[in-house]
Amino acid sequence: MTINKTIENEILILELEGRLDTSTSPLLEDELKSAFEIVKKITMDFSKLDYVSSAGLRVLLLGQKSAKEKNIHMSLTGVSKDIMEVFEITGFSDLLNIE
Repeated sequence: MTINKTIENEILILELEGRLDTSTSPLLEDELKSAFEIVKKITMDFSKLDYVSSAGLRVLLLGQKSAKEKNIHMSLTGVSKDIMEVFEITGFSDLLNIE
């Protein structure tokens, strides 16, 4: 997975490309942890993301929980039909801010 990062005016945009799985989810987790100290809003662009595994779901859930605790708005954009289906089946569509 590739993560392209842009920060402007305390807003972080993460463009994810490839697969969010066991081997790549630590990369996203590290990006989110460091971002929570410096931003007020996080937007993750999933338009180039092909797959999300249970490890990826775990990172998204922990990220959403931490963001809420720190009063940071975290949202997902460009979610494909296939990934949205995973979110709906697992109940994550109710837990994450999907735009």
